[in-house]
Amino acid sequence: MLERSILEKLNAPTREERLHNLEAVLKHTVFPPAVPQYINNHIHTTYSFSPYSPTAAVYAARTEGLCTAGIIDHDSISGAREFLEAARLVDMPVTVGMECRVSMAGTRLAGLRTNNPDQAGVSYMTIQSVPHHKIDELNAFFHPYRQARHARNRIMVSRINALLPEMQMDYDLDVLPLSNTAEGGGVTERHLMYALARKLTGQIGKGAAVIEKLETLGIQLSPGQQSQMLDVDYPFYEYDLLGILKSAFIPKIFVDATDECPALFDIVALCREIDAFLCYAYLGDVENSVTGDKKAQKFEDDYLEDVFECLKEEGVGAVTYMPTRNTPRQLNRLRNLCDQYGMLQISGEDINSPRQSFVIRAMEDPKFKNLIDATWKLIQHETKQKENFI
Repeated sequence: MLERSILEKLNAPTREERLHNLEAVLKHTVFPPAVPQYINNHIHTTYSFSPYSPTAAVYAARTEGLCTAGIIDHDSISGAREFLEAARLVDMPVTVGMECRVSMAGTRLAGLRTNNPDQAGVSYMTIQSVPHHKIDELNAFFHPYRQARHARNRIMVSRINALLPEMQMDYDLDVLPLSNTAEGGGVTERHLMYALARKLTGQIGKGAAVIEKLETLGIQLSPGQQSQMLDVDYPFYEYDLLGILKSAFIPKIFVDATDECPALFDIVALCREIDAFLCYAYLGDVENSVTGDKKAQKFEDDYLEDVFECLKEEGVGAVTYMPTRNTPRQLNRLRNLCDQYGMLQISGEDINSPRQSFVIRAMEDPKFKNLIDATWKLIQHETKQKENFI
């Protein structure tokens, strides 16, 4: 995690301030050598949910020795130009893209649960390697879908208020300021839980009072979670609390996404038009969670061949996955299917918490060299465009 004083400078209120502060910080920064194996193409920023602005994300990634990085925000690519400019200042090649959800209606996967823990029939996809002169076009396409998500978020906030009348959150005052919404940022369920965490600590404080409150809500904490809640000096206390609240409350307040999820057919056509890579995000069944932070749940493994048939039929040409999130058996099967169906393999592990490292240690394994090579292919694809405006 970045030194707090540096993070505050790089998370200043405006893009101009953040980039100006980066220039000042760089005068006193000596980066470690960049490690060729360290790549991460899935870094969230404050244009969705993250402790890092695009500027801070670039600086943090380079500080940890990454040789390249990629911005991925939910329903938004509004942070891409700042990310690119920060990368230029840091002298690190990067790639830009975004994450979205698509409706699988009309495909062979209609109504099935694929990679979405909250809703069947809706799949997560990433749009990778967006040509820089197409950033605004892509962001404009998703504007109405972001607006539809705001409407659903308001319903979920009302459900939170019904469950916890003593909290009484206001979507406009408590939630929207947590994302760069005014500049086209996306708002996710994590924002709702973070707002709830801030509301809770604002009312009752931190430490034992929070543990007691959670217990009255029927939330039993593990020893590790209790230790986190007692660490009142941790500067990102509410990030730990939101993780606890998310597992407890999202199932109770969740509303199915409908109007905010474009059809797969339309997203395939969009990516062809803007010359970007559309990727299915493989999740895989969770049994004994590899990372220790996910409950057992079934996803797409029982019909993974059908997933690939669907991707082939619908014109999706790439798959993205997170090597440290899956078992060797899952990875071997997935990679074999990618080869069989001629799918480009792309990797990156989502960064949205201050406790996470930007480094993907799995990339040190030579068998994942294809994922490193794919990253440079994405960068080359972006930078070959003649109209490269920042």
